[in-house]
This record gives sequence, structure tokens and C-alpha cells, in this order.
Amino acid sequence: MSKKRLGRQIQENKQDTEVKLRFYAFLSREELLAQLSTTQAGLSSEEAENRQDSFGKNVITVGNKNTVLHRLREAVVNPFNIILLLIAIITYFTDVVAASKPDYLTVIIILSLVLLSSLVAFVQSQRSNAAAEKLSKMISNKADVWRDGKLIEVPMDEIVPGDIVRLSAGDMLPADVRFLTTKDTFVAQAALTGESNPVEKFSDIRDKQDDGLTDIRNIGFMGSNIVSGSATAAVLATGNSTYFGSMAKSLSGDRAKTSFERGVDSVSRLLLRMMLVMVPIVFLINGLAKRDWAGALLFAISIAVGLTPEMLPVIMTSTLAKGAVSMSRHRVIVRTLGAIQTFGEMDILCTDKTGTLTEDKIVLEKYMDLHGEDDARILRHAYLNSYFQTGLKNLIDLAIINRAVQNGLQNMLDAYNLVDEIPFDFSRRRMSVVLADKSGKRQLITKGAVEEIIAISSFVEMHGRVWPMDEESRRMALATYEKYNADGLRMIAVAQKNEVPDSGAFSVSDERDMVLIGFVGFLDPPKESARSAISALREHGVRTVVLTGDSEGVAVKVCGKVGVNNSRLLTGRDIDRMDAAQLQEAADTCDLFAKLSPSQKERVVKAFQAAGHTVGYMGDGINDAPPLRQADVGISVDSAVDIAKETADIILLKKDLMVLEEGVIEGRRTFGNIIKYIKMAASGNFGNMISVIVASIFLPFLPMLPVQILTQNLLCDFSQMGIPFDSVDKEYIKKPHKWETRSIKSFMAFLGPLSSVFDILCFIIMWRAVGANTVELSPLFQCGWFVFGTVSQVLVIHMIRTAKLPFLQSNPSMPLFLSTFLVAVAALATGFTNISIGFDMQSLPLMFIPWLAVILAGYLLCVQLVKRLYIRRYGEWM
Repeated sequence: MSKKRLGRQIQENKQDTEVKLRFYAFLSREELLAQLSTTQAGLSSEEAENRQDSFGKNVITVGNKNTVLHRLREAVVNPFNIILLLIAIITYFTDVVAASKPDYLTVIIILSLVLLSSLVAFVQSQRSNAAAEKLSKMISNKADVWRDGKLIEVPMDEIVPGDIVRLSAGDMLPADVRFLTTKDTFVAQAALTGESNPVEKFSDIRDKQDDGLTDIRNIGFMGSNIVSGSATAAVLATGNSTYFGSMAKSLSGDRAKTSFERGVDSVSRLLLRMMLVMVPIVFLINGLAKRDWAGALLFAISIAVGLTPEMLPVIMTSTLAKGAVSMSRHRVIVRTLGAIQTFGEMDILCTDKTGTLTEDKIVLEKYMDLHGEDDARILRHAYLNSYFQTGLKNLIDLAIINRAVQNGLQNMLDAYNLVDEIPFDFSRRRMSVVLADKSGKRQLITKGAVEEIIAISSFVEMHGRVWPMDEESRRMALATYEKYNADGLRMIAVAQKNEVPDSGAFSVSDERDMVLIGFVGFLDPPKESARSAISALREHGVRTVVLTGDSEGVAVKVCGKVGVNNSRLLTGRDIDRMDAAQLQEAADTCDLFAKLSPSQKERVVKAFQAAGHTVGYMGDGINDAPPLRQADVGISVDSAVDIAKETADIILLKKDLMVLEEGVIEGRRTFGNIIKYIKMAASGNFGNMISVIVASIFLPFLPMLPVQILTQNLLCDFSQMGIPFDSVDKEYIKKPHKWETRSIKSFMAFLGPLSSVFDILCFIIMWRAVGANTVELSPLFQCGWFVFGTVSQVLVIHMIRTAKLPFLQSNPSMPLFLSTFLVAVAALATGFTNISIGFDMQSLPLMFIPWLAVILAGYLLCVQLVKRLYIRRYGEWM
């Protein structure tokens, strides 16, 4: 019923939103502004604040689990606490209600355990959340908004209905909007409609009332992004009131799990299956042997709790949060905590060239005719194209404008007006403007990738005269291009024509029969740090692969200087001729891909993933959104376009591969600490299962009472609270590690039975040496196993946490040392003093101390020997 109700509610929300957006779509501009109580100059700051109070933050809060109340509920309501409370209720009836002399102590202890464990889980969750929120505030997408008649930049969550926003290529639509002005505005709205191609938007009313909402061309939706062109728009709805927000409940399913999360689930399922087999066996053995079915049930339930790695969520969250904070110190911001371990698992880093391997400071070096001779006329045409285009001005445009201003060309702008433009796209790899001079004469100027410009040119201009392009002039132009391209200059071709229509809209079809007039060449020198950064990544097992839209010559030159293997190169044309299997085979030996479109970059990333690699992709442009989304971990920079930042999992505050290396190391350290806990929990629980079954068969009493098992379990969990802060051996972080469930199982098979051997040895000592061999002395026996079990599990943490010799070759972090030391002291103090009486145990005699020391020393020595055998067989420890 609740699902039906939810479905009805979603449908109603969608219908309400559709009605409202349709209403706005068919109003005139004046009616629209009046309806929104706004003006073309935007809202006042005071009105914007009032509206934010009314409409709330511009965020979608459906299914928000990031609240204090939710974290408190998660800390309190979990299987561990539910079973504890169940045992407390049963104990209350057996020890208080049905007892001749009421005993409240056990009930109080169990309730105290619930309170204490819940408090620890909640505090850790709060701290982790606070760290994540602090990091998220360091990066934020912003929007250009008209307020008080001025264009200002505000965070997207402060946008309110009635705001007038300015949009350009790369911007995300911050809300549902009605376009007021558009200039070749193409919007990608695949997230909502699944359309692979961008949709052109217009400011006027071009649609019918019965058209589909997403087909209406003067409405834009939150969650889509501007691919090219520019626009201004009025905000119609924000947050949950948007079209995307109305569907958020149906779209807010859990994201696909990473290999690490799937691995944790598989181990949890393994332990659960073992527990489901074990608990009935323990219950039947103890019930039949002791004839105390109520006690046997409590014992079996307590064993189930003891076998549950209930601290895994706390340990994982704490470790990931600690890793995120550490990475932030290296100016690496994690948007999703789960991406940290994937970052550490990464073994292929695909990266764009510009700004990552190069200085990102493009300088215009040459402007030349087709013979390679300097020609100021080429600069003038390139300047007119770059200046008058209204889309996102990239570094090349800015370099052209800066050089033109230095040469005093800005006065020529007064002689021209922009008539129209044909925006850049990544399939054409060029853009054009149509200009008119004072006499009304029109001219089309195009600049773009050399081969693409030559392909649309039918003429060439040489020495002031225009000639038809023949094979000789084509070869000459290409020779000039290739000469400077091989020297490391990024070459752009410039073409123009005067025969353009006097009226009507211009389109790609007008970019034909052009006159090729020359080239502009740019220098983007390699970063000094790039070579050492790539070398450092290689030492840590990460292969750097360059995916660039640039031409082959520049890519080869730059990669050669920074240490990326450029002996083999594949271009976008090569990739188009390959099927998936061929590309996967080719990618195995190729580190440089040039002249790629966004979809081709995405294909290369898929090819690496199909070969079993964990792939990171680093990019900051509109063309990087598809591969960023496809990669296992997307990496962008704070200065990136909105869509790249929104798609990325990790944001760098500094565009430098050296920063990435620090992030990779922290990711592996985080991964290693989580694996430590899982292997400790899995092997320890498996050993306990064997020990309990043996004890249940041979002992005339329970080896431990429920309250003792639960207390021991909680103490052992507290001893591991320092794991998130533990150090990791340098050898471990030298290479990437993937989750392997088989490794966990083999670890359990080696160490689980070993701990059982020493548990049984402890049973024998308690039975024979200490003399706890009657039902009356069962509290003494239970105390002995409680102390040995707790101290041995605490000490073995130090054996498992490193492949080396603990303390001598590898030291734990201070938090882990203190947590294990304090728990060991607490266990010993409980066992050898009258504190034990409170847990229904009898304090141990001092003569047990030498026996305890011997079996503990024997256990730790054997673990070290087994560790060597394990490493010899499997080649690694953790």
C-alpha cells in the first residue's frame, strides 16, 4: 500500500509541476515577469532573501538521510541493539520477575551496553558527517544572477523563483527556467529524457499546448546543462518544486555499488550464512546437553550477536571520513566518501593534456599565412571570430584577444556588428561568426581544427589573391601545419568567405566553399612537475594515459617531454574503425590517444574497464562529462565547468598530478585500514564458531553467559576504534589493491582455526590446572575464557595489522595503541578483581597469570609463523 501511495504522490507532484510549467511556457514575456513579480533587471537582494525564507534552499531534499534524527535512529536501531534489548527483556523476567531475590545488575549492564554502543556510533557518525559537510562547502557550483540591477555570482542553492540568470556553455541549469533570450543555445537534457543529442532552445513560443513537456523549447529543466551558446532565463521553480524534484523519489534509487561495497556485502553474507547454520546447532547442543532451553536460547542469540561485525559501518564511515579530511590537506576534496577507496584501487589514470600536463597558460606564438610567413591579417580574422562569439571563451580565444589588444587591434571592432554565429561543437571541431561592416557587407569567419577547416575549404588565399584549392595547395597547407605542429605548436586554421546570404538564420550548411587564409599557433608548455608526478604515479602502480582532443603533433611532443609513452598513438579516426574487442586490445599497449571526441574518450575508458582495470578520468571541460561519468572515479578541478564538477567524484583545488599522487596514497591507506577490520572480524568470528561448538559439546555448562559474550564483544569493538587512524606499511601503498573475497576466505581458513586451537588450550588449562571443572565453578571457567578471549583478540590486532613484525618493524598509530591497551587493561582488571562478580563471573586466582602469559605468547608466536606461511603462499598479507 505504501508503494502505491508513493506512486500516486509522485504522479500528482509531476502533474502539478507540469501544469505550472506549461502555464509559464505560453505566457508572453511581460505576462511571465508580472506573474513571477520580477523584472528583466532581476530581484532586489532583500526580495531574494524573503523568497528564500518562503521557498527554502534550492536543493532537492527527497529521501534525505543526512539528518541528525536519521543518524541517531541508525545508531540506536540496529540488529546488535535489538538483540541486546531482547536479551534484556528476557533477563528481566528471569532475574527479576520470576526470581525469589530480584537481581537488576545484568539488566542494567545490558542497557548500559546499548547506551554506550549507540552513543559511540552516533558520535562517530556526527563527526564523519561534520567532516563531509565541511569539505563540501569548499567546492560549490555557482550561477550568474541579476540582483539589484547587477550581475553577480551566487551559490546555486541560493537561487529563488523570479531570479534572472545568465547561462553560457558548461553551465548547469540551476532550476526550472523559461528562456528570455537565447543565442544558439543547445541544452543536454539526457538525464531527464534520455535524448543523446543536445536540444536547441529558443526564447519565443514555438510549440503547441499539447506537446510533451520536455519537448517545449522555451523551457529548461534543473539537471540539464548548456552545451553551447548562451542565454538569459527567468527561474520558475526551485528545489523539490522543479520537474526533476517532482520525480526525485522515483529517481533516487541507490547508485550502483562499487567492487569494494560488493565485497563487504559478500563477506557479510558469508558470516550471516555461517551464523544461521551455527546458531541452531549451538542451541540444540546446549538445550539437549544442559536441559536449560531458555538459557540455551539466550546463549545462541548472544553468539549470533558476537558473530556480527556490527562495528563495520562505524569503522568504514570513520575511516572514509578520516581519509577525506587527510586528502583535503593535500587540496583534494572528496564529494562522495565511497570514492576514496576506488581512488586507491585505481590503476589507470586517463587525463586530458591541457592544464594537467601543461601549464594551462596558452600563449599565441605565431599567426601565419599558408607558407608559414607572419601575416597580421590572420590575427585580425581570428580576433574578430574570438571576440564576437557569445559562447564560452576558452583559453585559445583569450590568447587571441590578448595578443590582438597588445597589437592595438581593438579599434577595428567598431567597424563590425555580429549578425549570427554557428557555435562550436565537438563533432565539427570549429565555430563561425557572421559579421556585417558599416556598409552592410557580410562576412563569415571560421576557425577550428586544421583538417576540419581544410575539409570545408574550396579556395586558398596566397599573396593577396584567392585561388581554387588543388592538391598542390592542399599539400602545401598541410606541410606548413605539420611542420609547426611537430615543433609543439597547437595549430588552428582560419578561413572566411564573403558570399553569404543577406537574411535568414545561418547554420552548419553555410560552412562550405570557404577560403583558407592561414593558421594561428599556440604554445602551452609542459609543467615542470608533470614528469616527476607521472613517474611517482607509475611507482605506485598507476599508468597514465592521455586522452586529448588536440592534434597528434602537439600531443606527441608534450607527452615525450613529460614521460608518457608516445611510441604508439591512436586517433579518433582509428578508434572509429575498431570494434570493442579491437579497441580493448589496442588500449593495452597505447598510452596516447589524440583528436578524440567526447564519445570516443568514453569508449576508451570503457575499453580499459572491460579489460579489468579500475579507471580514473581527469577532466574539466564540457567534452569531459561523458568519460567522467563512465570512469570508476571521476576527477575534476574547482575551476572546471559546472557539469564537469557535478559529474566528478573528486575535486582538486590545484590542477596538478602531484596532488593526485597524494590522493591515491590516502585512498590506499583508507582501503587498507578497512580491510584490516574486515579480515580481523571474519577470521575471529570463524574461530569463535569452532570454539563455541567444541565447548558446547564437551562442557557440562555454558562456556560463557550471554552478558559476558556481549561485554567481550563490545570491548573488542572498542579496541578496534583506533583502526581508522592507523598507519599503513609503505609496501602496501606501493600498488593498487582490489577487493577479493577469496582472499578473505583464505585468511579465515588460516587464522580462524588457529585461534580455536588456543581457545581449546585455554579450556584445558581452566579445567585441569585451575580446577574449574564443575557446574558450581562455571563462573570461574567463564571468567578465564572471558579474559583470554578478550586479551588475545585485542593483541592479535597488532599481529594482523601489518605483514611485518609488530612494534619492531611496524608501529601502530597512537590511537590504535591506546584503544587496544586500555581494553586489555579493562579485561584484566575485570577478570582478576571483584568487578567480575557484576558479570556473573568469579575472579581468577593469581596462579592463572603465568598460564595466561604462556598461551598468549604461544598464540601470538604461532600467528607470526602462520603469517609467514600465508605470505609465502599468497604473496601478500592484507
